Amino acid sequence: MTAFPEGFLWGGATSSAQFDGGFSEGGRGPSHMDHIRYYGRSHPEGQRTMFLTPEDYEYNKTHQDELYFPYRKGSDFYHHYKEDIALMGEMGFKVFRMSVSWSRLFPTGTEETPLPAGVQFYHDVFRECHKYGIEPLVTMIHYEIPAYLTETYNGWDSRKTIDCFVRYAKFLIDEYGSEVKYWITMNEINMIMHIPFLGGGMFTERSERDRESCIYQALHHMLTASAAAVKYYHDTKQNGMIGLMIARLQNYPETCDPKDALACQEQSRFNYFPLDTAVKGYYPRFILNYFANNGIHVEMEPEDLALIREGTIDFTAISYYQTDVISAQEEKKEPIGAFIRKLKNPYLKQTDWGWGIDPDGLRYTLNDMTDRYGVPVFIVENGIGVTETINEDKTVHDDYRIAYLNEHLKAVRDAIHDGADVLGYTMWGCIDLVSISYCAFAKRYGFIYVDADDLGNGSYKRYRKDSFYWYQHIIETNGESLE
Repeated sequence: MTAFPEGFLWGGATSSAQFDGGFSEGGRGPSHMDHIRYYGRSHPEGQRTMFLTPEDYEYNKTHQDELYFPYRKGSDFYHHYKEDIALMGEMGFKVFRMSVSWSRLFPTGTEETPLPAGVQFYHDVFRECHKYGIEPLVTMIHYEIPAYLTETYNGWDSRKTIDCFVRYAKFLIDEYGSEVKYWITMNEINMIMHIPFLGGGMFTERSERDRESCIYQALHHMLTASAAAVKYYHDTKQNGMIGLMIARLQNYPETCDPKDALACQEQSRFNYFPLDTAVKGYYPRFILNYFANNGIHVEMEPEDLALIREGTIDFTAISYYQTDVISAQEEKKEPIGAFIRKLKNPYLKQTDWGWGIDPDGLRYTLNDMTDRYGVPVFIVENGIGVTETINEDKTVHDDYRIAYLNEHLKAVRDAIHDGADVLGYTMWGCIDLVSISYCAFAKRYGFIYVDADDLGNGSYKRYRKDSFYWYQHIIETNGESLE
């Protein structure tokens, strides 16, 4: 069955914080992620990388000379971009999802004019992409914001960050609009509900608001800022599309008990509501009821709601890695918006990292989102992270990755056959990068191996894995060679 349309956008995805490196080159300022240090996978506090406290942040800043900060080096795309894009071109990429580092252009996020070196770097990257017929898909914020905004305004907790972002977004659109046809304003915007430091560059402990009010106020600021950027993009009549992204957390009820089904529905509504707002132009009633019923105070100015109404997106974007199970039983309940859950689905295999492998769930979610929104869906992250080593002959035989991707791409094909409207697919971490989970290279996703370890040692040379050639053939045949 051939179901991938002509012009389907095949490619791969990275983020500037995890991939680029070039920490302070060209005058770049630090981002809030640059102050996340390496703990180590086996360290009992390893996952504090996503849940940094104010104390962690201050300690890391004052002990910079003694600690290692992997995001500052990433995969060193800053110095390897020509080689990396050539490898993408060799695979046949139609699109490369990347993000701009806000602080490479505006070191504190408050400047009126950008750094010339940063401006030129992205022109050079986009020019290199076009050389190989690759369209850039650019995320304006992939989590990272200038550290100054975290330290001065508490990130998205403050309305002042809206103005800083809108100025930044307008510059991107004006400067690069002729070079970039596809934009995403913000990466996984819903993750601020679960990981407010990583997702919003803020500490709920430092807010004048209670924790939930802080989170939802920040999310409102983000939705308002995103809508302002979208409206500007449309008002300036750009020749392309602009969207917003969530981490798609597809869940199933643990049993056919209606209470489990209702609990699952509740989780799904919270997962979707930022996109509901961005596509439809207004907040769904259930979330406003939730605020009122739980004493959550979110200040919404009339001009905010006008922007949200007028700045509706052209497509939805998702990351999809796993599905989870939801129970209504008190002892099994988990927080709304949680990314990693304890209950396991007995019908699914798990990755080495405990994530349920569920290609059918991707088909389900693509059909569901097409029906829900009536705009295209772009799968901008999907992949499997594994602990991986390179052989003496510089090969990596990653049949497990090929098997994982093959099944998920067949699910995409089947969803398109069902009627799902899918713009494209960019596999996450197409070249090995520093993972979010442990701020390390320990969890590798790529088609291309980067010779670097968790502490930044190595040559940083690139080596093609077996999956490189497999994906090359998939793109060449527009998916017809899927088994």
